[in-house]
Amino acid sequence: MDSQERRSAEPEGAKERGLPYLWQAGSCSVTPERLPGWGGKTILQAALGLSHGVLLTEDGEVYSFGKLPWRIGLEETCLNIPILEDTLIGQNVVTVAAGSFHSGAVTESGVVYMWGKNSAGQCAVTNQSYVPEPNPISISDSETSPLMSVRILQLACGEEHTLALSLSREIWAWGTGCQLGLITTNFPVTKPQKVEHLAGRIVLQVACGAYHSLALVQCLPVQDLKPIPERCNHCSQLLITMTDKEDHVIISDSHCCPLGVALADSRPETHASCSLLETLEGKSATDNQSENCQKTFVGDQTLIASESYVASVFSNNEGQEDSGISSPGNILFPDKKTVNEYLRNLSDHSLSEDLEKREQPPPPQQLLMYPEIDACLPSPTDASTSALNSLVVSCASAVGVRVAATYEAGALSLKKVINFYGTTPSDVASQCSPGSLGPEGLKDSREEQVKLESMQGKKSSSLVDIREEETEGVSRRLSLPGLLSQVSPRLLRKVGRAKMRTVALTPTYSCEADALLPSLRTEVWSWGKGKDGQLGHGDVLPRLQPLCVKSLDGKEVIQLSAGGCHSLALTAKSQVYSWGSNTFGQLAHLSSPTTVPRLAKVCDDSRAWGTAAGPDYSLFLVDREDFQPGLYYSGREETKESDDSLENNCTKSPALLLPCVKLGYISNVAAGGVSCLALVDKNIMGYIASLHELASTERRFYSKLSDIKSQVLRPLLGLDNLGTATTVQILQDMANRFSKLCYLIGQHGASLSSFLRGIKEARSLSILKHSSLFLDSYTEYCTSMTNFLVMGGFMLLAKPAIDFLSKNQELLQDLSETNEESIQLVEVLNTLFFLPIRRLHNYARVLLKLATCFEVASPEYQKLQDSSSCYETLAVHLSRKRKESEYTLSFWKTFPGKMTDSLRKPERRLICESSNRGLSLQHAGRFSVNWFILFNDTLVHAQFSTHHIFPLTTLWVEPLSEDAGNVNGLKVTTPEEQLILISSTQQEKTKWLRSISQAVDQALRGTTDLPPYGGGGNIQRQEPPISRSAKYTFYKDPRLKDAVYDGRWLSGKPNGRGILKWANGRIYSGTFRNGLEDGYGEYTIPIKALNKNDHYVGYWKEGKMCEQGIYSYATGEVYEGCFQDNMRHGHGLLRSGKLTSSSPSMFIGQWVMDKKTGYGVFDDITRGEKYMGMWQDDLCQGNGVVVTQFGLYYEGAFSCNKMMGTGILLSEDDTVYEGEFSDNWTLNGKGTLTLPNGDYIEGIFSGEWGSGIKISGTYFKPSLYDHDKDQPKALRKLGILAVPADEKWKAVFEECWHQLGCENPGQGDRWKAWDNIAVALTTSRRQHKDSPELLSRSHAQTLESLEFIPQHVGTFTLEKYENIKKYLIKISWKSLNTACDTPLHPLGRLVETLVAVYRMTYVGVGANRRLLQEAVREIKSYLKRIFQLVRFLFPDLSEEGSTIPFLITETKGRKSFCSGKSDSRPESPEPGYVVTSSGLLLPVLLPRLYPPLFMLYALDNEREEDVYWDCVLRLNKQPDTALLSFLGVLPNTKDACFAAAVECLQQISTTFTPADKLKVIQQTFEEISQNVLETLQEDFLWSMDDLFPVFLYVVLRARIRNLGSEVHLIEDLMDPYLQHGEQGIMFTTLKACYYQIQHEKLT
Repeated sequence: MDSQERRSAEPEGAKERGLPYLWQAGSCSVTPERLPGWGGKTILQAALGLSHGVLLTEDGEVYSFGKLPWRIGLEETCLNIPILEDTLIGQNVVTVAAGSFHSGAVTESGVVYMWGKNSAGQCAVTNQSYVPEPNPISISDSETSPLMSVRILQLACGEEHTLALSLSREIWAWGTGCQLGLITTNFPVTKPQKVEHLAGRIVLQVACGAYHSLALVQCLPVQDLKPIPERCNHCSQLLITMTDKEDHVIISDSHCCPLGVALADSRPETHASCSLLETLEGKSATDNQSENCQKTFVGDQTLIASESYVASVFSNNEGQEDSGISSPGNILFPDKKTVNEYLRNLSDHSLSEDLEKREQPPPPQQLLMYPEIDACLPSPTDASTSALNSLVVSCASAVGVRVAATYEAGALSLKKVINFYGTTPSDVASQCSPGSLGPEGLKDSREEQVKLESMQGKKSSSLVDIREEETEGVSRRLSLPGLLSQVSPRLLRKVGRAKMRTVALTPTYSCEADALLPSLRTEVWSWGKGKDGQLGHGDVLPRLQPLCVKSLDGKEVIQLSAGGCHSLALTAKSQVYSWGSNTFGQLAHLSSPTTVPRLAKVCDDSRAWGTAAGPDYSLFLVDREDFQPGLYYSGREETKESDDSLENNCTKSPALLLPCVKLGYISNVAAGGVSCLALVDKNIMGYIASLHELASTERRFYSKLSDIKSQVLRPLLGLDNLGTATTVQILQDMANRFSKLCYLIGQHGASLSSFLRGIKEARSLSILKHSSLFLDSYTEYCTSMTNFLVMGGFMLLAKPAIDFLSKNQELLQDLSETNEESIQLVEVLNTLFFLPIRRLHNYARVLLKLATCFEVASPEYQKLQDSSSCYETLAVHLSRKRKESEYTLSFWKTFPGKMTDSLRKPERRLICESSNRGLSLQHAGRFSVNWFILFNDTLVHAQFSTHHIFPLTTLWVEPLSEDAGNVNGLKVTTPEEQLILISSTQQEKTKWLRSISQAVDQALRGTTDLPPYGGGGNIQRQEPPISRSAKYTFYKDPRLKDAVYDGRWLSGKPNGRGILKWANGRIYSGTFRNGLEDGYGEYTIPIKALNKNDHYVGYWKEGKMCEQGIYSYATGEVYEGCFQDNMRHGHGLLRSGKLTSSSPSMFIGQWVMDKKTGYGVFDDITRGEKYMGMWQDDLCQGNGVVVTQFGLYYEGAFSCNKMMGTGILLSEDDTVYEGEFSDNWTLNGKGTLTLPNGDYIEGIFSGEWGSGIKISGTYFKPSLYDHDKDQPKALRKLGILAVPADEKWKAVFEECWHQLGCENPGQGDRWKAWDNIAVALTTSRRQHKDSPELLSRSHAQTLESLEFIPQHVGTFTLEKYENIKKYLIKISWKSLNTACDTPLHPLGRLVETLVAVYRMTYVGVGANRRLLQEAVREIKSYLKRIFQLVRFLFPDLSEEGSTIPFLITETKGRKSFCSGKSDSRPESPEPGYVVTSSGLLLPVLLPRLYPPLFMLYALDNEREEDVYWDCVLRLNKQPDTALLSFLGVLPNTKDACFAAAVECLQQISTTFTPADKLKVIQQTFEEISQNVLETLQEDFLWSMDDLFPVFLYVVLRARIRNLGSEVHLIEDLMDPYLQHGEQGIMFTTLKACYYQIQHEKLT
């Protein structure tokens, strides 16, 4: 951020921050002094080495001071005044670190700079003892290709090593020693390497001691936990061995991995060896501590170890979370002396014997482990301690004389057992001071302690990561080596049996919160040298690789500090755990040095929030009562030279450094070798004090919530028989929400602690940045708590739970801060669990205090003010919710029992009720009881023993007008009932009306627990909306009984989109109007007999299927078409069966009241027949045509599905029968049979065609001179007995007229028609809005343009005609991307349907050459009828055959094909454009009808086209010159190349309409003309004699395969007015060429 910007955002006095104060380490009476020579720059961070220090300022500059021997010219000097590191100017450093003799810095871009001593490679520079100036080092990931440079977040420095934490949360290390965590023996490591053992884990922080390293790592999600391996990853030995004994199984986990740990020789395990790495480095392990570690056990030291152990048993309790509620002072053993004496008596006579035994390493079989106890162990209560006493006595008597010998091996395990089964809250350790032993005794005892723990560590720990989740409720292994090996498993089982929890209280955390705030789900990992136990694994062994410190699992560690030989871990509960060397009391507890983390006792009310570890001392930042941080010191204390005893050389207990406290508000401390440093903020305007108040109170609040969770909730949930399943469920829900809120508060406390160590910008406060997270968590918790309260609260629980709470009422009062003695238990519990509401008020107050530190106009002031308002609003809202829940609870206590059970729900709240007779039912009987109860979700009408519930979401209320005599009346409307309620007074009426309206509105909003944050954003409406979305189950309406409706409503009726589900499985999803299905919808009906569904998709009207739809039957049939009153009515297509089924068929045509009636086409796929004709009541009735796949053609009358009456039958070979029929293909009666050669028989025929026919008649042989011999009479009159083209598909056209709003064709209001079109398009577009993939963007734009009505004013011109043409082409256009079955415009749908019926008729079996003329007549009929529709919509359009006059500008001269001269002579007698239905509509229609139509032409002309093609192939074998000569082309035109003309003519096959084909012919002539004019004179004129041969040549060379079909298509469909014009002559020429080629003789 720009410094100027930052300055404007700061409160007044921001400069008085980060002031450095320095004092001498090693003394409790200190005089801190301001760092000499330091200017006014704010220091953000300080780091100290053994004799130097590094400072980081707010603007990213770095200063050094102290002894800097690496700096040229300052080798012998000690700098008191900090000097600027010039190399780093402009690099914007964000964090610094100091090792013993070297320093490091990280820039904003993630680059690391190192300088100082480099003898061990700790500055990542090769062959250089010192690095004088900050030197950038390269850290790159070799696993990426190309190499990626790694960005660093944090740095930590030790004596000979450096660790860096990357942006991707991985650790990189360099320097020397096992503390690097790298598997290597080549030191120093000067190229930074990744610590692979933690790769893939999220590392949150790293810390470096002198020769050890610590890392704070986020726990893996539960599903990512690795299973415990069976074998060691390093040496492949079994980790756990099992041995069968007589009455029990011995399970041993005594595996110790040799890799990375120096094992003892064959001598007994009586001394610890030095590190393998030290040997590798060639260093001699001769320092004091190594010597201490190598002393051997002697005689009675075993007993000292035992005593030391007992002390540790007393003191170890500090490390456990006190989760039980027990009376203080209930101690495990009677007293220390008794136990010591007992142990001495037991061991005296066997001591020497046991010492001899210990000369040999004990075999694994001696280390016994009790079989796994699978139990969910709750936190112990009072009972567990007495059980433990009996366990100890039993163990002692069972073990007898072996106790002393095995005590050493089993010490730590017994400690685990005792801690596992029971802890006491008393801090006995503080009373058991080891001072009485004397300095030597203390030292020996400490060594013994380390040895005991290290031996156990060797047996139980290895270097592999054996993860054992120790969360409560998970089954655990209990290891009891040696001591308890002979105890009966039954005894242990009896003592150790745990009650199964009724409910498990799992730690609840939010992933969202973890992403925004520091995680509390952390683990501590350590590695490096551990000879003082500073690694925390319960031993003094070094570790080559990171290993998890198991005893800190679940302790919520948030910060680590590493000293010379000790380590500190700060938790979210403001506790400090310490371990390692305690020579000078630096661990802040009076135990001997510990190899496992123990709880430090910093002060009486230990509220630590910051730590720093020096070489042999520790500093603790602690919250004090006035919120000003206190600084405590624990460790080495310099004394007079004469008094050098160990006892006087260390602090007795952590001491408060009062002079430091007086400096101001300490934000950070640093611990160095000779000095300590504190960064102090001055409290100007109260800004810093308010921040510390917020942080301190938040940390205390977290401790309070943790205590409630561990001392009340967890034991409570651990009890048996809490109550009914429902009770347990809502208690569980409340506890989970409490746990989640507790976790968030802990995270926030940790976040504030780190915030205080930083820049302290108000805008960065989590409570501001992530306010919604806090508001939601508090709301969720309070909602679950009020729900619990409504159901009866804690009094709902069973007797064991109530007894437990009653016994601990004093504790509950302490936790809830209530002092009144007479207060009831329920009140105490309610106060306790509603504490979070009080905390919200505190947030609001502190944020307001912070706001006053800023100028009123600043954005910070506004932001703080708004946030304060939000928290205050929520607090008030939640307090109101609490009162509502208490009011509801008191109501349930007075309500009749049975009704309570059915009506009581956790989230239901009482608003008002009519027990005061304030509301009654109109016309109710004298003795009837009508009680109305309004809840937040329902209105209940209770009568004697019955009641009815009306959900508020489907309830409408309105006051009745007083005119009708209904004074004080309210009308309540529900989907199935209407109630008239009469109130006693006007005030009562107003109260109920407002209450019901607000309750309905709130129920519809569904945000009952969210207040209007920020004020005024969510104004209460006066009346709930009449139209709304809701879900309802019908109970009364016979048609809808038990059906569930979910969708839109209007005044008590379904209206709009919704889904209706019946109890029998029927489902309707679509639109409703006035309670009935109306509009577009989908309907499913299960058919149980077939185990399938009927399915309908389409339109509805007044609850019935109406208009267009698709009905898929369970039988496999599909109907697609029109409906009316749930029946098929209008035009439709029915597909029956599939091609593979027994009777596949297809019908398309008209339906009337569910039956085929009118014209239709039936395709019987099985029989290979197609019927095209009239129907009546599902039967063929009237005229029709049948064609078969064998080429038979029948045209004539049908009756009752049979050919009956007059008809014509043609076979494939042109045999024709014309006469009477009595059945399908059965001749019966008079008729004429004409043979292919023209001979015919007249007479009476009987018999089935193809099976032999009886004939009684006359045979005729026509004369050779009969002019019509080429075609029999029957063929000439085909189509007479078929259905006339204009009678076909009437239903399709009627439907289109109906959509336009016309009852009969051509009769209706044109403007209404246009309105209907616009409505249809808009509806369709909205319908497809839900599925945008159905409409491409361009299609949507086309639809929008069609919604505008074309306006035509004035004379109808050619331009207007073209606009109409464009409009129609738009309608017919269909996007390739769409999946719409039909276009959305009524005319477009008509065209689509006509195309479908045409293809259905003339494809497949319908592709019969006899049907060609029928097909042509049908197209002409379409054109005529569509033209009528278009003229209705565009009345200005001239009638068929009329002329639109050209404008003068449009009458342009055109080049004649015969010469280059201009030809302005018109084509038709009158100049102008002729309006024809074919000219207007064929471009729309024909391209889509073309394939079936052209196929019919090809079939009809097949024979003559074969002759033509044969001739074309033969003539094309000739070269150009020969062919031109043969055709008689003029000599002077032979040289012209007609390639362009040939290419042009070939395009005739790529066009569809006759007009386009004629244009191609015209262009061909023009190309020929152009070719000739290039070689001849300008004024050359063609004659037809000259032109024909050239054109014939072009036709031959064009090689058009189906030229005959093209010619006949043009002839049949071209506009008649073109026949005598220029294009007509050209077409005639082409036709002549076609016939000429067929009859050409090649000589």
